[in-house]
Amino acid sequence: MSRITTRFTETFGVEHPIVQGGMQWVGRAELVAAVANAGALGMITALTQPTPEDLAKEIARTREMTDRPFGVNLTILPAITPPPYAEYRQAIIEGGVTIVETAGNLPAEHVEALQPAGVRIIHKCTSVRHALKAQSIGVDAVSIDGFECAGHPGEDDITGLVLIPRTADELSIPFIASGGFGDARGLAAALALGADGINMGSRFMATTEAPIHDDVKQAIVGASELDTELIFRPLRNTTRVASNTVSREVVERLSDGAAFEDVRHLVAGQRGRGVYETGDLDAGIWSVGQVQGLIDDVPTVAELVDRIVGGAADIIESRLAGLVTR
Repeated sequence: MSRITTRFTETFGVEHPIVQGGMQWVGRAELVAAVANAGALGMITALTQPTPEDLAKEIARTREMTDRPFGVNLTILPAITPPPYAEYRQAIIEGGVTIVETAGNLPAEHVEALQPAGVRIIHKCTSVRHALKAQSIGVDAVSIDGFECAGHPGEDDITGLVLIPRTADELSIPFIASGGFGDARGLAAALALGADGINMGSRFMATTEAPIHDDVKQAIVGASELDTELIFRPLRNTTRVASNTVSREVVERLSDGAAFEDVRHLVAGQRGRGVYETGDLDAGIWSVGQVQGLIDDVPTVAELVDRIVGGAADIIESRLAGLVTR
């Protein structure tokens, strides 16, 4: 099989420049191990695990399924009662994990605590200015999220076609492109725009090993790029989720002047978790990106990674090279 070597694969010791980003309720051992075994970088979602002890068990469970590198996503969320981040970090270090994906607020405390233990950090952000700030505090790589992405695209609404080359112009550390990636064309394009790899969330949800209900996977296959909603825009906490009865109600209520407290019961995390567990697509809010318009099957993770890397190599070596005349 073809290999594509970049600064990212060399820095993080993985075979292919593809990352399965942290996804709440989805980034579990089954998927992470499958991604690692396929030669890409899988991420356990730390805060999906209720306690640091549960994270330690999930790391151990992943190790039983793969001997390849994998990471942990540790998202820094504003909260009245913050999670015990120090204990989660300790579980990561004691579990022998050497790669952490941070997201949310600037990860200064994570950098200070984890890097001396030999952990390399990828910080996920949505703007060049935030990427530069992350670089300045010493992260090892950045994941830059374009407007197309699931979850939090930020408030600037800059799509990947502009955001990726802008990031390449400004950063000196490796970076991966996030938002809208799901096939070989996306990987080839990201590399052409200056990225060192791609991050995929929604595409990995629609795989055999993803630990979510098959009805959710089939909904992603059947949906188009138009079937998402941007909730919390009036609150300047924009979040891209699947379009369903709940997300449309949230958008309508907030547009009519409602406060967060008025929709809190609609967006509760446990309701979203129920979607993945039961397959009831209207049980709550669940994340998916515009890339679902490019997803039309549910392959194994290995089949997907092989297809993307092999296809990207063909695009680079054959189609693009064939367009050049001297």
